[in-house]
Amino acid sequence: MSDKIPYSDFAKLDLRVGEIKSVEAHPNADKLYVMKVDLGEGEDRTIVAGLRKYYSVEELVGKKAIFVANLEPAVLRGVESNGMILAAVSEDHSEVKILKIDGEMESGTRIS
Repeated sequence: MSDKIPYSDFAKLDLRVGEIKSVEAHPNADKLYVMKVDLGEGEDRTIVAGLRKYYSVEELVGKKAIFVANLEPAVLRGVESNGMILAAVSEDHSEVKILKIDGEMESGTRIS
């Protein structure tokens, strides 16, 4: 079990519903996708995710998922990522499932 954190630490996370608008294979990494994601800000964000082993492009495009919107940008194999998609990962890493919304919610809706 991990250490417990105060609610104030959790409240720092900006979790939002986002729609995956496009997905491309990362040009410099076999395991990564480069996604354009609508987080309700008027301009799509680039988010890099290690999902190629687990999802096809067709399975991701158009899907809504939960994203961390306020991470510091990180350059992953030469591509800047501006957020993170949330996913559950099995202990042996044989399965990865993105966290999705049950039903319809607008892009940018905050998770609390």
